[in-house]
Amino acid sequence: MKAIVFDGTDCKLVDGVTVRDPGPGEVQVRIVASGLCQSDLSVINGKIPFPTPVILGHEGAGIVEAVGAGVTVPAVGDHVVLSTLATCGQCAACVSGHPTMCHESFGKTATPFELDGTPIHNFATLSTFSERIVVQAGQAVSIPKDIPLSTACLIGCAVLTGAGSVLNRARVNPGESVVVIGAGGIGLNVIQGARVAGATTIIAIDTNPDKESKTRLFGATHFVRATAGDTVSAVRELTDGGAHHVFDCVGGEAITSQAMEMLDWGGQLIMLGVAGPEAKLSVPASTFYMDRAVLGCRYGSSRPGADIPKYLDMYRSGRLLLDELVTKTYELEDFRSLMDDARSGKLDRGVLLMPS
Repeated sequence: MKAIVFDGTDCKLVDGVTVRDPGPGEVQVRIVASGLCQSDLSVINGKIPFPTPVILGHEGAGIVEAVGAGVTVPAVGDHVVLSTLATCGQCAACVSGHPTMCHESFGKTATPFELDGTPIHNFATLSTFSERIVVQAGQAVSIPKDIPLSTACLIGCAVLTGAGSVLNRARVNPGESVVVIGAGGIGLNVIQGARVAGATTIIAIDTNPDKESKTRLFGATHFVRATAGDTVSAVRELTDGGAHHVFDCVGGEAITSQAMEMLDWGGQLIMLGVAGPEAKLSVPASTFYMDRAVLGCRYGSSRPGADIPKYLDMYRSGRLLLDELVTKTYELEDFRSLMDDARSGKLDRGVLLMPS
């Protein structure tokens, strides 16, 4: 089969990759569509250290082609959205409804891929830039067949992470103020998550002024261009002294320090952007005296089996925008164009379509 393989220097379309049959508790999924996330680009540019060769991609949707022993859900033929959480299902975190805290779901799944007899690493327990993958059955959440997979695939990362950070982690309340730094795929979903939660002041911050119209479509009440002046002062003015919640969807020491200055007393910073491995958070200790807090957030603190159907119900009712997230679709052979467009900031989300 074909897959995009990153060899540590370049991403190449490779034919001849194999994936093993599903074992007990696993399913094989034919990938139909996969979004390109900033985390994939962060591996390619070295911001996230990762062993190579590797098949990237972790935001996918497809059709179940085979199931292993003991699997009753999903069934062959089901359309599914894929989750990165290869959880054990038995630890205290799993049984208490906190699957993102399962230690078994992070970097412990053996790769199912080979090329000429040599293993190829998988990424985020998925690797959706390939025609087929093998995953735990619990990672494949069945969805109605009338929902386009090119739209549904974005739920697997951008929506779960962005909207989930608002609804599950920050628990934004009606009437509160929200600041979103970075208006890419994750940031737009933070914005619409804040709208769904009932926030009345939603401020989007981005360096690109062309992002304003899209942020307002998703629910932003204000837009601040990051390079046009003092963004901290602008936020404080718009929020009468500081925001209840600031979501850092970019990462980086300078941005995070500024984000802390945007908070009101009792406010919280939710960190979503991926910083480099050596990055440090350095803020005055006095910042925390008035009940300010910094919250990490893995994968939107999501419960994919419950959250994916919930978000699809919101999509059907018009409360959650999904189609509008897709800026452009690309064929597998055009992966380099997708990567270049994403790096240049042209895309909210670009989606890779696999051969049928």
